[in-house]
Amino acid sequence: MRSNGASLNAQLSRVISETGHTDLVVITDAGLPIPPSVERIDLAYRPGAPAFLDLLDTVLSELAVEGAIVANEIVEQSPAMLTELRRRFDPLGIELEMIPHAEFKIRTGSARAAVRSGEFTAFANVILRAGVVY
Repeated sequence: MRSNGASLNAQLSRVISETGHTDLVVITDAGLPIPPSVERIDLAYRPGAPAFLDLLDTVLSELAVEGAIVANEIVEQSPAMLTELRRRFDPLGIELEMIPHAEFKIRTGSARAAVRSGEFTAFANVILRAGVVY
């Protein structure tokens, strides 16, 4: 964990501290279905808030990440969001793995937790694969 004290949410801080190498954490928009077996951290409090990118930036500041998965539908449906994701992951040396949205939803079932934003941008979802800090 690369903690800089950025997260004030106790549940989110706990999940980040408990996340181990290769565990999956999903950062979601307001509409992604979260499987009942996955711990839900619902931070949405109104449409658009918190914003997906703000939430992602907070998690990335505290969690070592070695991989990221997005739905390939983001290319056509939300290209500006894809650009923003690449701006965050390229400097970390993380290539975005792109898979069909149906497969993306299936993969969320093995996540350690899903953190829900209030984002209304289509396909603003990412599965993060935890790395190690050494």
